[in-house]
Parts: sequence; C-alpha cells; structure tokens
Amino acid sequence: MDFKYCKLEIFLPPSHLEVLQKALQEVDAGHIGNYDSCMSVSPVTGYWRPLDGCNPYIGTNGEISCEPELKVEVTVYTENVDKTIEVVKAVHPYEEPVINVIPLWRTSF
Repeated sequence: MDFKYCKLEIFLPPSHLEVLQKALQEVDAGHIGNYDSCMSVSPVTGYWRPLDGCNPYIGTNGEISCEPELKVEVTVYTENVDKTIEVVKAVHPYEEPVINVIPLWRTSF
C-alpha cells in the first residue's frame, strides 16, 4: 500500500525546539493545505543509558539518565521523509536521535 503522508515523531531536548522548527520549515515539513509550519509538541520524560564508547550530549556512560524532552510530531509527504530526516539530524544534539516515521493510512486533509 502506498502512503501519501507520514508522521515523524522527533524526541529532543527543549533547548533545541526553535532550531528544529526552522529546519523543518526549510524542507516544508508540516505543510497542510494552506498552512505551513504545522506541528505538535508534547512534554515527555526520556530515559537512556549511554554505553561504553558513547559521547552523550546529556548523561554519563553506564548510568541511566532521566531528563525532560519534547516529542515533536510533524506530517510530511512520504517522498520528503529522507531529506526531512537529514535536516533533523543536522540540527539535533543527540548522538543517536530518535526519529520515528509512521505511515499515515488516512488523514482529514
């Protein structure tokens, strides 16, 4: 089945929301009808443990970290997913950013 749209879930520290929003605008992510820059932001708590050999943005190797994060949700055309992920990674501070791509079977637009 082909999907016209996907939703990206991007988890990042609150300090990087503005730079992410600008990067998403550059690739027209969040364009819905006659609106652009559409996205949702929810506060979440992230947990992770950096393993040996990591260079974590936040946290210490071998110790579980717990920090406030934001989950950003944005709709993109499926054909633009790869370039959107590239710009997200370019501005994201984490060594291994979590970016989930979810095909949207149906939307209201």
